[in-house]
Amino acid sequence: MAEKDLEKENLEGEAVQNEVIEEQNKNVENQEAEKSAEETSDNCDDKVKKLEAELEEWKNSYTRKLAEFQNFTKRKENEVAEMRKYASEGIIVKLLDNIDNLERAVDASKESQNFDSLIEGVNMILNNLKNLLTEEGVEEIEAAGKEYDPYEHKAMITENKEELDDNVVVQVFQKGYKMKGKVVRPAMVTVNKKQ
Repeated sequence: MAEKDLEKENLEGEAVQNEVIEEQNKNVENQEAEKSAEETSDNCDDKVKKLEAELEEWKNSYTRKLAEFQNFTKRKENEVAEMRKYASEGIIVKLLDNIDNLERAVDASKESQNFDSLIEGVNMILNNLKNLLTEEGVEEIEAAGKEYDPYEHKAMITENKEELDDNVVVQVFQKGYKMKGKVVRPAMVTVNKKQ
């Protein structure tokens, strides 16, 4: 019996020993899990801090870029306004030359009382002005004898001339002009309408 008791005690001792070992293993596992959780938590905190820092850097960069773009836009708007303000400066200078020539022609004709020289001077200035317009891309709209075009001609009155076709421009009251293909002033015309 002593042997059975001894064996029972050994078994119970082993069971207790196994329980103690299991308990120690669980404690070690729990400690490792807690340590791992703490490390993960620390890593997460570090990652969150890093991401927050990156986000702040992006916000600052965006704010700077936005401010730069707004300044660029204002600068360009000012430049465009300045260009519009003085866009006609080149043509004005050319017109002023012709005004000077007109004034000289008038003064010269007053002194000499020579009407022919006045006409000659005015014709020279007129040719200069036509050349200036041509340089700027302005051309006269041909109207007389052409078919009426509502985009290029403005009909003032109609006439009935049997010798002409219907919708043909009979007479031009005021010349029309295009600038680089765009009508800037339509020609004022009389149009033939057969009844």
